This record gives sequence, structure tokens and C-alpha cells, in this order.
Amino acid sequence: MRILVVEDDTDIAGFLCNALREAGHVADHAADGRNGLFLATGEAYDAVVLDRLLPQMDGLSMLAALRATGSRVPVLILSALGQVDERIKGLRAGGDDYLVKPFAIAELLARLEVITRRGLLPAAENRLRVADLELDRMARVVKRAGEVIALKPQEYRVLEFLMRHAGQVVTRTMLLEGVWDYHFDPQTNVIDVQLSRLRAKVDKAPWVPLIQTVRGAGYCLREPQP
Repeated sequence: MRILVVEDDTDIAGFLCNALREAGHVADHAADGRNGLFLATGEAYDAVVLDRLLPQMDGLSMLAALRATGSRVPVLILSALGQVDERIKGLRAGGDDYLVKPFAIAELLARLEVITRRGLLPAAENRLRVADLELDRMARVVKRAGEVIALKPQEYRVLEFLMRHAGQVVTRTMLLEGVWDYHFDPQTNVIDVQLSRLRAKVDKAPWVPLIQTVRGAGYCLREPQP
């Protein structure tokens, strides 16, 4: 498995990554919440081991932002905050399991095995399809009419969000919150730029455009109207 460890304590992070690699896994490390969110949304991971007390962005804020993108990657929260109410907060924020420090590495490995089995999605849910546009969420591959389309991480997240809401009008606010985790409008053209780049790749000629602008409302990805 490929596992992301988000932990600011270098000793604990090194211990975890070494233990995971010795167990046959691939381990990546992020030392703060913002970088952890960047990696978790830009790469394909089988699980995330997430500390609560992180610089830049705390663990629960990172987890909430990750879930807001639609990601269902299993997350094991690892924290010294072991009180019952703290564990409940972590699970309600979107964690799949909660392990209190100090911990035994054998238990951590066992819990990762459990949540990754639990987190496996049916093949149908791993693949999104609208007309001849396909998105494989596990492989992070996008195809149109069988042709592979190379997307940058941000373009991929925008497209995945639109495809998960296919046929629905997606407002700018929904995109800002779901893709960028902005709970306000920063008054930038970031959405327009990303949609323009995405359309140039996904809706290029001779393909029929699927991403529609709904004037005064937002955007909608839908099959061509007869």
C-alpha cells in the first residue's frame, strides 16, 4: 500500500515511515497540515496516518478539507489527545479510526489493514462516467472516447467534483468550498482559469462539449442534449 504520514514530530515520522517500509508499504511524509492536504489531494494513497496537532493547519481542519473534496481515502488519526470526547471529534470529522499515542506499531499496522479493507469501494463507484468521458478514481486516469487526457492535480479535482455532481448545477461557492476549501469568495479568477484549461482538454474538438456554463448560476457537466 501507499501511505501518507502527516506528522510534525520528526522522530515519530521517521519511526513510522521506516516501520511501514519494513512492512512492505510505500510511505510518504508531510510535516504540516497544508502540505499534507496538498499531497493527499494530489496523489493516490491507500491510507493516511494523521496527527492532530500540526503546524500550518491542524489535523481535523486538514481532514475536513480533504473530505470536502469528496476523497474517501481511509484516515487513521494518531494523537496524544486520548480523551473520549477528543476521539469522538476525530471520528465525526471524518476519521476512520483513532489511535492514541504512545502506540504499538503492530497495532497501527493492523488498524491500517482494517480501515483499508473497509474503505475499498465497489468498482462502479471507483469509476465515474458521463457520456464518453471516464474518470478512474483509483488510478486517477481520465479518458474521453478512449483517449487518455493528461490533467494537472487541480484540473483533476475540478473535473472529479463536476462528475460527482453530473447533471446538477454547481455554483462557484460549491467549487470554492469543495475544491479549494475557501468558505468565502477570494475575488480571484481561479475558477475561470481552471475551467478554461479543463475545457481545452476535455471538450476539445471534435468532441461535443460536456461542461456547460449556466448563466448566473454556475456550471453543469452533463451529456449532450438531443
